[in-house]
Amino acid sequence: MSKRLAGLGLALCLATPAAAETPREAGRALIARYHEDPARIDRARDLLEEELKRERQVETLVLLSRIYFLYGEIRATTDEDKLAAYARGRELGQRAVELAPRSEEAHVWYAINTGRWGQTKGVMRSLFLLPTLREELNTIFGLNPRSVRGHALAGNVFFEVPALFGGDRKKAEEHYRQGLAIDPRFTVIRNDLARLLIATGRQAEARRELERVIGEKAPTSIADWTVKDLPRARTLLESIKDTR
Repeated sequence: MSKRLAGLGLALCLATPAAAETPREAGRALIARYHEDPARIDRARDLLEEELKRERQVETLVLLSRIYFLYGEIRATTDEDKLAAYARGRELGQRAVELAPRSEEAHVWYAINTGRWGQTKGVMRSLFLLPTLREELNTIFGLNPRSVRGHALAGNVFFEVPALFGGDRKKAEEHYRQGLAIDPRFTVIRNDLARLLIATGRQAEARRELERVIGEKAPTSIADWTVKDLPRARTLLESIKDTR
């Protein structure tokens, strides 16, 4: 009997950490390793949507906004599905901003989903979003001038928007390089910098950046690097391999 009680006690001890894991902790763990199984994004989304029915904490809204961005990037297979995911992420991010106007993460994911929705819809059809994006970027950098995701987004806005409406490739490059100075292993920015370098005729520089992405041993996000950044870097490098 004592052995059976001891075994039960051990089982309870081992079960305690998992039982104590919150939905947000479980959601973060799922998306941190989504490269091992992309369906983890779906499970994280469903888990946090259920949690949102029980409580509306800012942290839940922010994480779910991030998850919908990932869903749009990785799981959605049509523009319609992507737009729906980014729209939901934008809605959640906006609600988080309203509840916590000083939350950098809330502004970041609201802005990122807004920008991605506009990019998917078409830049020229989404110019009405520019004032919102500029306002959000000003807020993000006011809260944290070293926001890596903020610099990534700012770089993309300046790069993608036509010069007539405020696009500026020099400023885009400045933001990409600032972001990399803060986090050199944030490989999505390095790919974006390489894309800009290709667009401005600096293929040799772009090649060096892409080779760094491909050779990165400790990316900031192993999941993003594996699923998005590494394949993208290889594709970009292939596009310039014969240029000198």
